[in-house]
Amino acid sequence: MAGPEFVGRERYGFPMRRDRHGRGMRGPLAPRALPLRRTPVEQFDTLVMDSVAAIERRLSETLGSKFTDLRHIEFAVDEVPPESQHYDADIVEDRGVPLAKLYPAQPGTVAASPRIVLYRRPIELRAEGKAETGALVRSVLAEQLASLLNLPPEDLEF
Repeated sequence: MAGPEFVGRERYGFPMRRDRHGRGMRGPLAPRALPLRRTPVEQFDTLVMDSVAAIERRLSETLGSKFTDLRHIEFAVDEVPPESQHYDADIVEDRGVPLAKLYPAQPGTVAASPRIVLYRRPIELRAEGKAETGALVRSVLAEQLASLLNLPPEDLEF
């Protein structure tokens, strides 16, 4: 029974190594493309983009031809909110901690399109698990998009 062939002791695209006594890790636990190798930051970014796509589908179903897409809106994720003493109406907060902020469009400048920034750490700390984190992200995005598009938040939540 022949095992897999590895040319030049390569597996998953890079050489396998051992420590100097021939023991220890011989290679990675999983290939780079598998979800096992995604960092929490990458997982949160994917969750945000999946939520945006779901909200966009929901808008096209409910509004039909009146709805354009959300491509003109920038979505960003920051670790924590910046230190600021005054909060505007365009910030979603929980117990005094901002979860997201809406930066309106400023035509003629670098910020020509509106931007919604979600703060990863405050959102993750308020959720118990992945499902609750996803629900909180969808809720925060729905509130910010409703404010931007002048729609009731109930039309965007699913």
